Amino acid sequence: MSYRAVIVDFGGVLTTNLDLSARAFARECGLPDDAYLHAVTVHPEGRRLYAELELGNITQDTWNAGIAALIGIDGTDLMRRALSTLAPEPLVVEAVQAIRRAGLKTAVLSNSMGMSPFNPYERWELTDSHDVVVLSEQVRLRKPDPRIYQLALDQLGLRGSECIFVDDIATNLPPAQALGITTIHATDPTHTVQQLRNLLGLPLPGARSTHDISPAAIRS
Repeated sequence: MSYRAVIVDFGGVLTTNLDLSARAFARECGLPDDAYLHAVTVHPEGRRLYAELELGNITQDTWNAGIAALIGIDGTDLMRRALSTLAPEPLVVEAVQAIRRAGLKTAVLSNSMGMSPFNPYERWELTDSHDVVVLSEQVRLRKPDPRIYQLALDQLGLRGSECIFVDDIATNLPPAQALGITTIHATDPTHTVQQLRNLLGLPLPGARSTHDISPAAIRS
């Protein structure tokens, strides 16, 4: 199959693991490791606030105050503080750069974390590094709504069968698959890059083809 584009999520794919940053932030606040993570991913009000932020229905300041109230801390610039340990994931970033240099298009499809007063995307210079950038806040759609995947395809000018989509959240993959997009569940940077290499047939940095891996290594 001939692919023409790779679409990647931002947090947890181009960046280091978001859960690790969430636990580091909780420890910094003197809270149990999972306190912040539970507030944003499990607590019904926290999940509602995050969905509203992703859609651009509330400001980041409103989200900061709401999440802070759930865990009993100061909400000043909370998103910036919570993401202070988030960093580029070098293996994936370098692989995506190599894919673009090889002549394929690359796109970022991300559920937004708000962009003011703290813009978590700014230092990544996404619009300079990719052909298409779709952020949920800007288009008022969020994954896993099928319409946001179709929007990314439309902006790329490609069919689903011509694209690969990489996301660290499994529930975000089925809508892409329904559009004919090949998907990769990003659970580990090395594994993600390895799968990209196998699908694209490109010598991506830090990856080995499955043909290069011994059965013993696969079993271990």
